[in-house]
Amino acid sequence: MTSDADDALTWEGDDDRPTTRSTPEAEQKTTLPRGWNAVGKRSETVGRTRNEGTLSDPGERPPLSTPMLLLVGIVGGIYLLYTVGWIVGGLTLQSSAMFLIPDVMYQVALWAAVLAPALWFVAVWVLTRRSHSWVRVAGLLGGVLLLVPWPFVMTGAVGA
Repeated sequence: MTSDADDALTWEGDDDRPTTRSTPEAEQKTTLPRGWNAVGKRSETVGRTRNEGTLSDPGERPPLSTPMLLLVGIVGGIYLLYTVGWIVGGLTLQSSAMFLIPDVMYQVALWAAVLAPALWFVAVWVLTRRSHSWVRVAGLLGGVLLLVPWPFVMTGAVGA
């Protein structure tokens, strides 16, 4: 009497199966589209090739480093404070400026000054995408120096 456990321990019948293996190169050529190249020993990772033969993802950019990320956050916060400073400082000077320039001109200048920090930040961010990091830092820090809300700094929140 033979049991199923005894059959599981034998090697009989294993040689009867056909063994057809396909090579990894043949699988790659049939499954990968043109311009794609498999990477690694068993081709688990797939990437797109450039003209030079190096792998890249078309939309992939290296992530920001930690110091650069901190700098962008701090400068973004400073620009936000500048925006609030331009609003507060500009509104406190509105009654004084009424004698010098028409109200419409003052409103246009006030809102241009309020939007300037945000526009500067976006412009530096977009225009320095492919530049070195120091160019982006110089642009952001240049805006910190140029966009100081002087009406708020000179008069404060109380006004003169």
